[in-house]
Amino acid sequence: MRTRPTLHWTPPPDLPPGTTDLRPVVDALSAGGVLVLTGAGISTESGIPAYRGEGGSLTRHTPMTYQDFTADPQARRRYWARSHLGWRTFGRARPNAGHRAVATFARHGLLSGVITQNVDGLHQAGGADGVVELHGSLARVRCLACGALTSRRELAVRLEEANAAFAPVAAGINPDGDADLSDEQVADFRVLPCVDCGGVLKPDVVFFGETVPAARIEHCRQLVRTARSVLVLGSSLTVMSGLRFVRQAAQADKQVLIVNRDPTRGDQLAHTRVSLPLGPALSAVADALNLPADGQMTPWPGT
Repeated sequence: MRTRPTLHWTPPPDLPPGTTDLRPVVDALSAGGVLVLTGAGISTESGIPAYRGEGGSLTRHTPMTYQDFTADPQARRRYWARSHLGWRTFGRARPNAGHRAVATFARHGLLSGVITQNVDGLHQAGGADGVVELHGSLARVRCLACGALTSRRELAVRLEEANAAFAPVAAGINPDGDADLSDEQVADFRVLPCVDCGGVLKPDVVFFGETVPAARIEHCRQLVRTARSVLVLGSSLTVMSGLRFVRQAAQADKQVLIVNRDPTRGDQLAHTRVSLPLGPALSAVADALNLPADGQMTPWPGT
């Protein structure tokens, strides 16, 4: 029997309440050696919704799973049609104050690393270097047969040519780049194979139900080992891919700080959870450190 991945988490009644006091975050960054772990919440101010929380996409949308994508040609048609439309929206998204603040902290030597659960590339577009993309990137496409890695922009051009009449209106866009379309709207969409071997193409992202590569996990674990503290930004930590690093840090008696408006699965392990919008909160932290964001940005891969 096929099992479904964990998509929801119900907070227990004894979770400590969030605070609006940013001083612990300022103090941790002042000490340096902070490992930042980000989730979908840091990109909401760029127009990309979070999975969870108020208005989260999971209230109306079940993400594609690896098992469905690989087993069902119709599921792949539905995914690629919706993702092709969603890619246009991702291409218009720009880094927000939260992304720029993280890049500023890194440039001034306050961070030991940045791990993101997001696949939108906005940290890099905001000026951050060496970001570990835990779940991959929508900017790349991989062939499941021969392993060839190509540009999503290149595939988008091919899909535009093969589906010239495809111009539906989406009901919404999701953090994985999947637009909300009906089965009728995607019925005639043409899915394209790998140009090298004719195999099945998949975005170079970790779908729900898929395993993060072991080498990537170990790299992140090493970043936790060498960090002085861990700062979680915009993640509910519902899924184990991110929560495991918070647990590792807590077990090693490293300080864990969380900035997320809603409760998270890691709250009981955290020194503090700040319940504030990320952009204004991180901008205030940068100001407190006398490090105003300089606005340095790089082109996003979708442009």
